[in-house]
Amino acid sequence: MAEPASPGGGGGSHESGGDPSPQSNLREQDRYLPIANIGRIMKKALPANGKIAKDSKDTVQECVSEFISFITSEASDKCQKEKRKTINGDDLLSALATLGFEDYIEPLKVYLTRYREASSSFGLRGN
Repeated sequence: MAEPASPGGGGGSHESGGDPSPQSNLREQDRYLPIANIGRIMKKALPANGKIAKDSKDTVQECVSEFISFITSEASDKCQKEKRKTINGDDLLSALATLGFEDYIEPLKVYLTRYREASSSFGLRGN
């Protein structure tokens, strides 16, 4: 599948566009989430005897990986503007808002709060 054009032309720098960034040196498969994980998650939404075609898994793998890259790139741009080097959960929520994914923000805020509470009670670091 061909790489999609950057939507809206603004925000995020996830497209390589000839930029000699570290990501442009990665093999295509290295940019994607593992296909076994994708298949396992997809299977949870199906009846026990349901089957998923390989091309369906491949398509979802590419879409999910591109979505994550898109959101992360926007969060990274925000951090660079603020002269910070570490992306945190709040940066990802801000990126979702900037890119028009407002419907995801409230459920993810709940998840992030619970994650932070669990992390602190186990003495783990994490934002």
